[in-house]
Amino acid sequence: MGNEQHEIGIVCGQCDTWSPMGAASCTACDNDLALFGSRQSVLPTPLPPAPVRPAVSARPATTPAPPLHRPATPLPAAATSVGPRRVPAAGAVPAQKTPARSEFADLSQEELMEQARNYVCRSCSSGVPSGHKFCGRCGTAVPLEIMNAQTLFFGDMQNPAKAKLILIRGEGMDGLSFHLKAEQHIVGRNGQLVFPDDPFVSPKHANFFYRDGKLVVRDEGSLNGVYIRVRGTVDIVPSDTFLAGEQLFRLDSSPKPSDGQDPDGTYFYSSPKHPSPFRLTQILQGGAVGMTVCARGSSLQIGREGGDLNFPGDLYMSGSHCRIEESSGRFSLTDLNSRNGTYVRIKSERELGHGDYLFIGRKLLRVELNTN
Repeated sequence: MGNEQHEIGIVCGQCDTWSPMGAASCTACDNDLALFGSRQSVLPTPLPPAPVRPAVSARPATTPAPPLHRPATPLPAAATSVGPRRVPAAGAVPAQKTPARSEFADLSQEELMEQARNYVCRSCSSGVPSGHKFCGRCGTAVPLEIMNAQTLFFGDMQNPAKAKLILIRGEGMDGLSFHLKAEQHIVGRNGQLVFPDDPFVSPKHANFFYRDGKLVVRDEGSLNGVYIRVRGTVDIVPSDTFLAGEQLFRLDSSPKPSDGQDPDGTYFYSSPKHPSPFRLTQILQGGAVGMTVCARGSSLQIGREGGDLNFPGDLYMSGSHCRIEESSGRFSLTDLNSRNGTYVRIKSERELGHGDYLFIGRKLLRVELNTN
């Protein structure tokens, strides 16, 4: 400190160049630096001191009122670059700003609680632990909607559900969880678990309920049914349908022979006929019949390549996906450790276990049971 001397000047608000006191304009960019200049007036031109007048004295409407007081020190240089300010007239009501629409306004309560459990700061993209009011990295406040949802989430944890459904695949809703706390939970375009955006879900599609402490799903007469993932090998019968990749198949018995001769003794000419214990029929959207493949032996294999029935363009189909076999008039369906699974349509209702996967419409759900 000691003998240091400081020279006072003005810094241009436009280019940050220093100029000595009294300079009318910036030497670098010619920006006006005068506090009371003619080119960019910041305050009204000061008048000489006037005698104190009564507050109620009349004054012509066209004569501007003198400033209440002179500034004791020069204004900062940055003020010279912003032009004159608009001062609201006495008694004017400031314009009300329309509140910004919250990004969480359209989320359901379940979606908000999921956001609260895994909230990410919108300023720095850091994870914010549940219960924290501010981001630990940048200090940004956690939105009020998330704080309220966290409170609901913690209250929910104190009253855990017997089971919950996790949405694995669902057109942008992936990761949502549905806690099954009531006795019954209707799934459909109406009900407790609503999927209004899925055209393959019936208004009242299925019901999840508890019986003797076990979780059960029941098809409520839906058009497209409820499909459960096959674990290993399951028995099926003709007319059963199952999903592999994005394909829907129906198991059919071989038709009864009808190759006898006509009354006049003539036989119908056709391709050579081979014995076949069963056949598979592909069902297309809308219920139309696609391909039909007859088993040459006791089994048929479906996959993307190398099988009896191949779908190279199906991204959800594994190379060797599943196999259908016949033995002594009985049929079985085996999943060959496919990546995305094979699903068979349930008949009426089915008891569920931890880790079961279900298709309802185009929504893939996983069952999680509370094992505590």
